[in-house]
Amino acid sequence: MKKGVRRVSNPWLILRSSRLAFSVWLDHRVPWVLLGLSLVTLGVIAFSLSYGEYPIPPFEVIKTILRWQATDTGYYFVINILRLPRIIVAFGVGTGLAIAGAILQGITRNSLASPEIVGVEAGAGLAAVILIVLFPAPSVFLLPMVAFVGALVAALLVYGLSWEEGSSSLRLILVGIGVGAIASALTTLMITFGNIDDVSQALVWLAGSVSGRSWDHVQALLPWLLIFLPLSFVLSRHLSLLTLGDEIARGLGAQVEWQRGVLLLTSVALAGASVATAGAIGFVGLMAPHLARQLVGTGYAGLLPTSAVIGGLMVVSADLLGRLLFAPIELPCGILTAAVGAPYFLYLLYRSRDEL
Repeated sequence: MKKGVRRVSNPWLILRSSRLAFSVWLDHRVPWVLLGLSLVTLGVIAFSLSYGEYPIPPFEVIKTILRWQATDTGYYFVINILRLPRIIVAFGVGTGLAIAGAILQGITRNSLASPEIVGVEAGAGLAAVILIVLFPAPSVFLLPMVAFVGALVAALLVYGLSWEEGSSSLRLILVGIGVGAIASALTTLMITFGNIDDVSQALVWLAGSVSGRSWDHVQALLPWLLIFLPLSFVLSRHLSLLTLGDEIARGLGAQVEWQRGVLLLTSVALAGASVATAGAIGFVGLMAPHLARQLVGTGYAGLLPTSAVIGGLMVVSADLLGRLLFAPIELPCGILTAAVGAPYFLYLLYRSRDEL
């Protein structure tokens, strides 16, 4: 396959295949923004690996990760067993939630949509809490599948109840808020009648935390990311069409409902697996796409990868701050993202008051 990259009049870059009917338009800022965000993320990860009750010099961190020293040292255990899987999970969860939010905002054409706003995250949380309460100590590989089912049921309810000769963006949001409220109420009911030990585990999980995450959690989350992240990038062209409106998209040859359904399934899978792995880490799917638009514009070919890196950086940073602020007590990263995200959501509501 011959690939070409050529610069056209600002501000676009075209990535094109000469053999396949494939081309991607990117804002010229995207590569530089991704490079800058990646460097910042690596710096935060390096500091997070170094910081803790057992401080480790940065150079020793690099040597340990690259296996330049014996694996029987204390550094190896602290970094590769305790800290590195936790950070990988944090970045992966942030990436999944950010992409899920960007897709939901695209298919609903509503900048306030996100997994926690339209009920997807609440559905995943309800299914996971039911599993935790009824079957204590569930498998880390089973939990993402159960959470995906819960998120999918919530999404299908939202999609079905909002259907009226087509799916309206406003109806999707309103019905999603209602479904999310019902799922949250059922979650509270499960916690109220559950065994105290199981309930305490569920409450910690619902706060949203990556504390104690191991390589098993990485292995459970990774397949979902490897399947649905590339799929979301492939579908970015369809998502850009859907943002133009259903009539225009159909006029351009798009199969609107089929494409919206596949994109919704992708969003649900990423949100469900992320919630199952780290609990309810809210507002990442709302904030990351907005911040990405400020940096690279509205084209989804560049917006999705930028949102992914920003989301991962947000959760890794929130986890680090949760360890720093009140050490040795750790705050769940979900509390910090909510503390920032809730005021940001109110700001977006205020800014969009004339459009609602």
